[in-house]
Amino acid sequence: MLPWWEILLRLGIAALAGGLIGLNRDLKNKPIGMRTLALVALASAMLVAHADHSAASDQLSDPASRVIQGILTGIGFLGAGVIMRSGNRLEIHGLTTAACTWLAAGIGIVCGAGQWLIVGVALVITFVVLIGGHPTERVLHRLLGGRKDERSSGAAPED
Repeated sequence: MLPWWEILLRLGIAALAGGLIGLNRDLKNKPIGMRTLALVALASAMLVAHADHSAASDQLSDPASRVIQGILTGIGFLGAGVIMRSGNRLEIHGLTTAACTWLAAGIGIVCGAGQWLIVGVALVITFVVLIGGHPTERVLHRLLGGRKDERSSGAAPED
């Protein structure tokens, strides 16, 4: 069994990381936000920490591996709930928020396994993509052609 302080650290960082990703979604008025993604990450970390009884080993135990598979499969249903199609148009919205839900589960899994470097790098890259992705897409579409930029025409954004 893990010591209480390590359990607190793993679960606390998972909830904080998921909450930070959710805050980005909240600030963009998306259907899943800070509380939801904090809870997704917390639940994922809790399940992995509970299932992984091989604390003396650096390898993930078989029960933990099965828990991770179940989390990643099941979280797809929560993410699918935020993907919407706009009427008869071919525009789909909510994919970034669905991806953030899956990402929060993944970060929770990694927190539950105690892999702090992976958590830190994933969070940095996450916020680079969430904050810098839209401006980068606009510039690249302008330079390279590609699809019409719906956001500049007043249409609803994809994420």
